[in-house]
Amino acid sequence: MSIIKPSFKNTGFNKLCLSYCRLRSVSVDLNHDASLLIDIPDALCERDKVKFTVHTKTTLSSFQKPDFSVPRQHEDFIWLHDTLVETEDYAGLIIPPAPPKPDFDSPRDKMHKLGEGEATMTKEEYTKMKQELEAEYLAVFKKTVQVHEIFLQRLSSHPVLSKDRNFQIFLEYDQDLSVRRKNAKEMFGGFFKNMVKSADEVLISGVKEVDDFFEQEKTFLLDYYSKIKDSTAKAEKMTRAHKNIADDYIHISATLNSLAADDMTANKKNLEKLSDLFEKFRKVEGRVASDQDLKLTELLRYYMRDIQAAKDLLYRRARALADYENSNKALDKARLKSKDIPQAEEHQRQCLQKFDKLSESGKKELTSFKGRRVVAFRKNFIEMAELEIKHAKNSVALLQGCIELLKSN
Repeated sequence: MSIIKPSFKNTGFNKLCLSYCRLRSVSVDLNHDASLLIDIPDALCERDKVKFTVHTKTTLSSFQKPDFSVPRQHEDFIWLHDTLVETEDYAGLIIPPAPPKPDFDSPRDKMHKLGEGEATMTKEEYTKMKQELEAEYLAVFKKTVQVHEIFLQRLSSHPVLSKDRNFQIFLEYDQDLSVRRKNAKEMFGGFFKNMVKSADEVLISGVKEVDDFFEQEKTFLLDYYSKIKDSTAKAEKMTRAHKNIADDYIHISATLNSLAADDMTANKKNLEKLSDLFEKFRKVEGRVASDQDLKLTELLRYYMRDIQAAKDLLYRRARALADYENSNKALDKARLKSKDIPQAEEHQRQCLQKFDKLSESGKKELTSFKGRRVVAFRKNFIEMAELEIKHAKNSVALLQGCIELLKSN
């Protein structure tokens, strides 16, 4: 396991260097091909910018070297994702969801509020609260690195996307890609495309599905997405509750310690032991919150994005089906008018070919998605249950140990 080496300037988290820990927050059941292995061993965070070191080991002859590393930023990952989505040959594939933009606002805001309330706390309370927030920031940063790594590993494990030319450029080009952010005009164009897509969804919703497999998948994914979204919100609420309990234990421990300092009676040692107990409870509760976030909440967040990617595949296929049906209507009109029949027949042939291709690859992708999802949830649920049992036993042991100490006085 790598070592995390944080370096904080004042209390603003302005700069953090992380040698990335390999405990994964999201399991996506990647069947790695040893011919192309990718990881992100290091990353550097400066305010809102994260610089990732993308490391590749390969035996493929299409690469110039067998082992190399390149620097990349979040915008580079988005560029790669967008090029894959915009490639027509990949319309029948589930394009792995783009990693979300790094967001460190929450821990920064909490640290700012902590600084404002420092005068109302004891030195011990402030120090422990600061440690909790630093740990939270590290957890957010680690998850940021992980979701970017998983995006690349999903691509490298895919039989088609792993051979994409832009993907190879992303991995191998050892200079800054100089990927620029979209300007206002392009962002508006993207917004317009989304509006058109929404309108198309209404129009193609009237197209009768010709394959029971895709009809069932559509019904399942819509319902499943809704349930995953609801579960994610509840998991986030549960994680916050555990974090709040850990914060409460800090104040209880500090108050008991303060009482012990002023108490000159026989209760002094008891108060100190209770203070120590709540401090240990605080650490356990913090680990519970962290483990639940990594093993459950992050998994649900990831599959919300992955389900959306699967729904996008269904949309593209439905669009192709609508185009094919429209080409049939156009051919019928051409035959009635005895005009432009060869052109209409060729257009119909192309639409049918595209639709058949999307249907064939779409079935494979959706079947693979189902298997990957089941394995991922099973793995994470087992690991989370084992950790929950471990923490529960630890809490019981701490409580029993404290009771024995109190009885011995």
